[in-house]
Amino acid sequence: MADVTTAGDLDRGILTGARPSPAPTFLVEQAHSRADLDAYRALRRDVFVAEQGIFAAHDADRVDDDPRTIVLVARTPEGAVLGGVRIAPAVEGRDIGWWSGSRLAVSAAARTHAGVRGGIGGALVRAACARAEVEGALRFDATVQAQNEPLFARLGWTTLGTLDVHGRPHVHMLWPIDRVERLARATKAALGVVLDGLGTDGLGAPDGFVGDDAAPVPGSDLLAACDAILPSMVERDPEWAGWCAVLVNLNDISAMGASPVGLLDAVGARDASFARRIVRGLRAASQAWGVPVLGGHTQLGVPASLSVTALGRADHPVPGGGGRPGESLRLAADLGGGWRPGYTGSQWDSSSHRSADELRALAGVVPALRPTAAKDVSMTGIIGTTGMLAEASGCKAVLEVGEIPMPTAAKTGDWLTCFPGFAMISAERTPARAALPPHVDTAVCGRLTEGRGVDLRWPDGLVTSTIAGTVTGLGPATEHLTEGLSA
Repeated sequence: MADVTTAGDLDRGILTGARPSPAPTFLVEQAHSRADLDAYRALRRDVFVAEQGIFAAHDADRVDDDPRTIVLVARTPEGAVLGGVRIAPAVEGRDIGWWSGSRLAVSAAARTHAGVRGGIGGALVRAACARAEVEGALRFDATVQAQNEPLFARLGWTTLGTLDVHGRPHVHMLWPIDRVERLARATKAALGVVLDGLGTDGLGAPDGFVGDDAAPVPGSDLLAACDAILPSMVERDPEWAGWCAVLVNLNDISAMGASPVGLLDAVGARDASFARRIVRGLRAASQAWGVPVLGGHTQLGVPASLSVTALGRADHPVPGGGGRPGESLRLAADLGGGWRPGYTGSQWDSSSHRSADELRALAGVVPALRPTAAKDVSMTGIIGTTGMLAEASGCKAVLEVGEIPMPTAAKTGDWLTCFPGFAMISAERTPARAALPPHVDTAVCGRLTEGRGVDLRWPDGLVTSTIAGTVTGLGPATEHLTEGLSA
């Protein structure tokens, strides 16, 4: 990518003074006013120009002019600024989730004042880490003067390498962000243990389809998928829950290259009025996708619940575990729409504004790509779902962060961990040539390799681990993977 800022760029260094001593009572907050920003920049001049002589006249740079830059300051209860730090996206143009901290400065008086244990510098660094994660960062780094490496190490940072900035020794350091690992542990990690022994004696999923989005029905061309909606979501937004119950199940059918033929539903509700609201959402989605609700079950006088089963047909279903080392990873996604109200950062609504023709065209995406493996992006997000495809394929996945299609209205960390409405991650041996629906964005954004887990490769070449091992614990789907539509 063009305009990549590397760890060695002078403008990105955290150029700290001496290790800060305990400081007076203070609060850390974002600087919004011109007075706060002016006080922070004056403090930087005192430290980096007058005290350390690193710069001749001033330390201002392009990061100061970037409107995305966030300045955090430590101030006394009376409002005096004692220190500050700034964080900003590390590359110009689209924010790809790589943020850097820089220009950490603490006043000389505060550095020598006895007070709060831990110091102002450490508090600012911790606040910067937390704020970077709020801004959607999946990588947060800094270039630190060598004498301050122990401070950052005590705070949990790791050292990537050494470099020289303005004739002084520095270290490139990385803050570990485990957002994706936490999500995978919370939603999928127990599956291997929970499902152990289920489907033994040849009564489980056909060979090659363990852990897939839908299950082939033995002796037929039918597939079945079943998903339940979180009860809290059904209670909070029953019409949307009904819509999503159809959406997620049809996505599961589509991920295997199948054509949907019908739906079954199971509805629980406290009364008939509430049940009608759920059914309204189911009916609207059924009509939009043109897939009939064939039957089901409704229970009144119980807590809210909803699950839907979808049926489809495919002569050659695409497995989720059909990938091989060396194959490319492709994301195909509908980037239109926006965050569902009340679910910002977790549910992207790409479907409610689409026409019936646009929705029905999505079923043709996987057949058009003819991949060796494919999975519908689920509640573990793009990264977690990629990890499940890699696990089922007996591989490791490496995603090129800068190549992943993303909507401009979503923060990177949110987009890569949310339910995105419609998104398919697939593996391919040769580039797909078939045209996709015009409202679907697609790009090759990674590769399967030997190993396990998911790594992120950044534009400067640094590779960070985001899922260290397996996602579900179910392991490879089989030792003899089905070839799917590519056969």
